[in-house]
Amino acid sequence: MNRRPPQDAAPEAPATASFEATIKRLSEIVAALENGDLPLEESLQLFEEGVKLSRASQQKLDAAEKRVERLLAVDAEGNPRTEPFATTATDADEDAPF
Repeated sequence: MNRRPPQDAAPEAPATASFEATIKRLSEIVAALENGDLPLEESLQLFEEGVKLSRASQQKLDAAEKRVERLLAVDAEGNPRTEPFATTATDADEDAPF
């Protein structure tokens, strides 16, 4: 059985795809490569795509970790440190119930 990852649509660029979409595509690539019945050239192409996706995912994880560290930061006295940071919230979001 030839198990190839879906190629219906062009994959999103790693920088613009969501983390979840990137991980899903990476999982598809790993499964196809593990199956081992792809021609060498196609395997190399998938491997290259996988490396790019892996690097993009790591960058997104690193950025998320830095955001969490900033949110949880404390000063030398143990007080929470505050600093402004960019959000995507709008005025409508502030009126929405939790």
